[in-house]
Amino acid sequence: MKILKDDIEVKMQIPGAIIRQKTDFGDATGLGKISGEYFSLSAGVDTTPLFMVLEGNLCQCPHWGYVISGQLTTTDSEGIEEVVNSNELFYWPSGHNVKVNEDAEIVMFSPQQEHTHVINHMIEKVKG
Repeated sequence: MKILKDDIEVKMQIPGAIIRQKTDFGDATGLGKISGEYFSLSAGVDTTPLFMVLEGNLCQCPHWGYVISGQLTTTDSEGIEEVVNSNELFYWPSGHNVKVNEDAEIVMFSPQQEHTHVINHMIEKVKG
């Protein structure tokens, strides 16, 4: 299966961030259906306030992905930071926040049910 970036549904768009999600993008045994996602993020975006009230105030969904351009820093539940740069593959286990250091374009694959829950939570937080 393949899809053009511009054909991926925009689930959330706010200043500094466009979040696209293609559900039913495959099946990862043991994780159920996965979604393919393309995020466009501006420098300065910080997910910390968007994840408030989720368990540990962190994203509780694992992600596998690739940074097309830019730089991001993840922080896990123990406060350990990891910087991810352009042209790097990444795996973020459950329990993380993300800060965008440089404008970034990323592709991610995530367990659909868990990440849809997180995205819907972010949408509600933005509505306020």
